[in-house]
Amino acid sequence: MKNSTRLAAALFAALTLTILPSAQSDPVASSDTFGSGANTFTIDFVDIGNTNNAADTTGYGAVPYEYRMGTYEISQNAIDKATASGLTNVTAGAWIGIDPAANISWYEAAAFVNWLSDSTGKQKAYDLTFSNGSWSMALWSNGLAWTAGGTNLYRHKDAQYFLPSENEWYKAAYYNPGGANYFDYPTGSDTAPTAVASGTSPGTAVFGFNVGDELAPVTSAGGLSPYGTMGQGGNVWEWNETASDGNNSSPSEARLFCGSSYANSLSGMASSFREGDNPTIAEKTIGFRVASFGVTPIPEPGTWIVAALLVSGAAFMSWRKR
Repeated sequence: MKNSTRLAAALFAALTLTILPSAQSDPVASSDTFGSGANTFTIDFVDIGNTNNAADTTGYGAVPYEYRMGTYEISQNAIDKATASGLTNVTAGAWIGIDPAANISWYEAAAFVNWLSDSTGKQKAYDLTFSNGSWSMALWSNGLAWTAGGTNLYRHKDAQYFLPSENEWYKAAYYNPGGANYFDYPTGSDTAPTAVASGTSPGTAVFGFNVGDELAPVTSAGGLSPYGTMGQGGNVWEWNETASDGNNSSPSEARLFCGSSYANSLSGMASSFREGDNPTIAEKTIGFRVASFGVTPIPEPGTWIVAALLVSGAAFMSWRKR
């Protein structure tokens, strides 16, 4: 009887170690597909959890809900394929292929995000209008506006895809989920990243190349943040959804962009840096990434424990019958 008890315990321990996820496991990644046929493309996301985290000393980064952040900056290739699939009045075009989509205004980035929703039957984030060659935006009513984490009149309450708010962008870039603290740089460190032309080595970023065009493909834009995003520091600046004053109460006011670029200095990617401009400007050093509400479902720990118990129990009963 002692031998059978020991065997059951050993089986349970082995199966539990095999099945149970580690508390320090890698960020959960997922991909969403858009377009069709030759114009199919995917956007990769990582889950941003650690809900109700405190803000940094800068006052930014607190997000009370789970969401997904694009692993990479949106590429020109994604713009081209979306255009071939029905997206209109969004040009970008500063670069090609899997280089970042740049020369794109805030309104054009928002229109691309709306197309992601429209093309997949989901609620669009922004109330945009294109007329006489230019974009404009209306605010949502209080009843239709996003209220998670505070009322946001720019974003619809049921939006699935959107430009990241300042807090969403900041958390994905600087927050350390393992230590509940914030880093100074979006490469998971308080030490300044090393400047590179391209690559994926930890602690590197694409910045400071002021002679010539030295940006990198979105998948080779430096080391990762703790959550697993690439290029939130350097390569191209990234539009945020948030207005410069943080209130999102005027549809035409300046919008924030973050992270510095291949042609700019280290200071722009520090967590303390904040910059914004008119949402109509389009420059080859400014691009964007997409965020999404909802995360990749993962079984609750209790589910794994029950599975481990059932499997170990079945194995033990099978052994008893021998």
